Amino acid sequence: MTLIGNFYSSSNPKPGEISLAHNGVLFLDELPEFERKVLDSLREPMETGTVTISRAARQMEFPAQFQLITALNPSPTGCHNDKRATPDQVMRYLSRVSGPFIDRIDLQIELPRLTSVELQSSKPEETSAVVRARVEAAYYLQLKRQGKVNARLNNKEMSIHCDLASTELQFLARASEKLALSPRSYHRIIKVARTISDLKGAERISLNELKEALNYRAFERLLAQLTKY
Repeated sequence: MTLIGNFYSSSNPKPGEISLAHNGVLFLDELPEFERKVLDSLREPMETGTVTISRAARQMEFPAQFQLITALNPSPTGCHNDKRATPDQVMRYLSRVSGPFIDRIDLQIELPRLTSVELQSSKPEETSAVVRARVEAAYYLQLKRQGKVNARLNNKEMSIHCDLASTELQFLARASEKLALSPRSYHRIIKVARTISDLKGAERISLNELKEALNYRAFERLLAQLTKY
């Protein structure tokens, strides 16, 4: 089985994993172990929600609107600051995943190593039902406001539903320069901030939501840190 799909015979096109995950979740573990060209072939479907498979004079289009979740170690040794790999070795490892592909990942979260105290903690957490209710409320709020979820907003729609005050614009401009964010990352941060605001029931995006959204670009922050060495 392939991620994209293929023609196994001249008359028998087969959908790949991304089409089988249509309207669902596709999970890719150990992301840098995939061939770079395979990951890059996902870029267009991640934007359009469809994939076109071509062979000779024939082509077939399959739906591919999926939620992508990936996992990777930040270093070939498992931890980028454990002194077992040089910054150059870490950069070579992470460069297996292209920048344009990472641009399309809205939430990049670093999971720190848990302490023994945290592992043994019995502190109660929010239940799935509570979280689901909050997410559903934000989802229906977006549909009522703009007829689609925030992730599907184009630039013109963003100017209406995701407008920022001057303080927030200045903050985002400074962050963009410091982290060398691409235009795509810049706009995705704003959309994530809009979603955080919706989860809180806020009408406008504040500086706090922008800071939180920017904090979800862990991969780009790691690359910026490594380039200092």
